[in-house]
Amino acid sequence: MSAESRFPRSVYGVGTEPDPRFSLANERTYLAWLRTALALFAAGVALEALDVPVDPRFRLASAAVFVLLGLLGLVQAWRGWVRTERALREARPLPGPSIGVVVGAGAGVAMLLLAAGALA
Repeated sequence: MSAESRFPRSVYGVGTEPDPRFSLANERTYLAWLRTALALFAAGVALEALDVPVDPRFRLASAAVFVLLGLLGLVQAWRGWVRTERALREARPLPGPSIGVVVGAGAGVAMLLLAAGALA
């Protein structure tokens, strides 16, 4: 398959084809971010769908944080895959982590909101 027929061309149209093991590892990381984003969405929806015994204001705020973190996870999945694949193809150093700490801290904030809502 030629680079012109593969999507996205901005990734596959540059550099040389890397070792398949590295591209497959990059794809596994992409899929892991997608699973994380899906779990964060599910947490946000579950908080509102289930009758969790927490102050409704805190529950809604926590659910919103989880959903926003899920969106951020989707952005990170795509952005991370593109940046890493291009670096592999252009024989550049791999990019460092960018959003993982933010997602972790955000999940902590959402949990604190739930704890505060349970005590309210």
